[in-house]
Amino acid sequence: MRKKIKRVVLHVAVPRNRTVYHVRNVLILVAVLLIGIGIGDGRISFNSSNISSLNNNLPSQLNYSSVNAVYQALKNNYDGHLTVQELLNGIKHGLAQAPGDPYTEYFTASEAKSFNNELNNTFSGIGAQLTQNSSGEVEIMSPIKGSPAAKAGLQPNDIITTINGKTTTGMTADSAASSIRGKAGTKVTLGIIRGTTAMTLTITRANINLPSVSTKILNGNIGYMQISTFADDTSSLAEQAANKFASEHVKGVILDLRDNPGGLVDAAIHVSSLWLQPGQMILQEKRGSEVLDTENAIGGDVLHGLPTVVLVNDGSASASEITAGALHDNKDAYLIGQKTFGKGVVQDIVCITGQTEANGSCPGDELKVTIASWYRPDGQNINHKGITPDQTVSLTQSDVSAGNDTQLTAAENYINSH
Repeated sequence: MRKKIKRVVLHVAVPRNRTVYHVRNVLILVAVLLIGIGIGDGRISFNSSNISSLNNNLPSQLNYSSVNAVYQALKNNYDGHLTVQELLNGIKHGLAQAPGDPYTEYFTASEAKSFNNELNNTFSGIGAQLTQNSSGEVEIMSPIKGSPAAKAGLQPNDIITTINGKTTTGMTADSAASSIRGKAGTKVTLGIIRGTTAMTLTITRANINLPSVSTKILNGNIGYMQISTFADDTSSLAEQAANKFASEHVKGVILDLRDNPGGLVDAAIHVSSLWLQPGQMILQEKRGSEVLDTENAIGGDVLHGLPTVVLVNDGSASASEITAGALHDNKDAYLIGQKTFGKGVVQDIVCITGQTEANGSCPGDELKVTIASWYRPDGQNINHKGITPDQTVSLTQSDVSAGNDTQLTAAENYINSH
C-alpha cells in the first residue's frame, strides 16, 4: 500500500519552451522512497498493483550485458575524458527517456534542486523580467522591486545590448535571462541603451524569490489577480487577495493565468475553492478507465457568484488548466484569451538516492514518471488538445510593445457588462 501526499509540480511551459511537467509527489514505504512534500492534509491511498499492472510482463531485473558492452566500447575508443558518474548518469537519463514520454525524466540531485527552485520562482540573478520587443531586441519589462536590477537603476524599456561583452543580437529573452543568471555574489556586466544613451552597468547577483501572486484593483472596482505559478505561497496569497476583493465589494474578478506553467495541485485546489462551493468537482485522475482519485472544492468560496474572467493563453498549462477548467465547467468563470497548452497527465516523483528529509523532500536523485491522466469536471482530458476559451482574443507583440493588452481589455469589458 502506498500513501500519496498531494502535490502537482510542473516546469515552465511557455510557447517558446514546450517542456512541461505536472508532477504529484508520493510517499512509498517499500524498497524505494517516493517523496511527498505535502501541502494541505489530504492523503490518498493506492494499491501498488494499480500503478504497476501495465508492466507486469517485464522481468524483475534487466540483463545489462549489452549495456556493459557499450561501456567497454566507450572506455576503449572514446577520444576524451570520461568519469564513472557521468556514465552512470547517462545510463539513468537514457533509461527514463526510453518510454518516449516527454514528461518522464531522471533528475540528478542538482537538477532536482533546480527543478524545485524554478517551481517556487527561486533563482539567483539580478531580478529583472525580460521580453523581446518588436525589433527583436532584449528589453527590460520591469525590474523587481528591491532587486539588484532595481538598485542598479535598470528601468522598463531599457535595451540590453551585451551581457559580459557578448552581444544579445539574435538572443531570445529566455537565452538572455539564462546568461544573466548566475551564482549569488558574482557579477554580471550589461550593456544598456536607454533612449539614445548608451551605458554599462555591473550588477551583483543575489538570490531572488518572487511571490507567485500579484493583485490590484482596476478602474471600475474590478479585482485583478495574477498567478505566475502554483507554488508553495500561492494558496495563502490568493486567499488574502480574495478576502481583500470581498471586503472592497469588487464588481467582478479577473484571474490572469497567462503563461502560468502550473505547479502544485493543492494550490490549484485552494485557488479553485475560492470560487467553487464545497464538494464541487475540480478534477479526476484516471489510469485507463479506472478512477484513481477525485478532487473536490474544499470550502472558502468567498468569490462564489462574482462575475469572473479567467485569462489564458498557450503558455497556460497543467495546474492552470485544472483551475481554468474547473471554474469554467462549474459555471463560475468565463474564459478569454487563446487555447491553452494541453497538459493532462500526472507524474510521480520517485526518490532514488538519499534519505527523505523531515519536510518530505528528497536530497538526492529523482525519477519523474507518468502514472495517470487527469480529467476536467466535464469529463474531458485536455492532453495535447488544451482548453479553447469562450472568447478568443489574440495578443500580438506589437500590442505588448504599445502597452495595449487586448485580452485584459476584453475581460474588463465582460465584467462591466455583467
